[in-house]
Amino acid sequence: MERPIIHVVDDDESFQLAMSQLLRAAGYDVRSYASAGEFLVAEFDETPGCILLDICMPGPNGLELQRALAVRTTPLPIIFLSGYGDIPTTVRAIKAGAVDFLTKPVKGEVLLRSIQMALADEGKGRDVREQLRKWCAGYESLTSRER
Repeated sequence: MERPIIHVVDDDESFQLAMSQLLRAAGYDVRSYASAGEFLVAEFDETPGCILLDICMPGPNGLELQRALAVRTTPLPIIFLSGYGDIPTTVRAIKAGAVDFLTKPVKGEVLLRSIQMALADEGKGRDVREQLRKWCAGYESLTSRER
């Protein structure tokens, strides 16, 4: 089984470093990005994972990145982390599909529990997409015989 990759998108370098150390100690692979744009141009494979995403960053903010990622065929679950979270922003993030919205500073056990929840959701989504692919392939094989 592949180790999940936790993608940390935050413009605070010290926060990235602290998160990377915590997550690696917990057994995860970690990739860090200083901006939403840097994350968007990164290359991805099918490795399971999730995104820890800051709300306030220069350039596109976390909510804008969330909207951009929503159209991907294999979206990764998002956990927002912010020192500036307010109720309307939290509601918008959760309504748009975020798994959780945590405020900085966050306790390690709270963050790790949230990541476990996000990875479980990601696994279920993966299973659903795989089942859908099988059904589509079966349907295609049936309808191609009729032609």
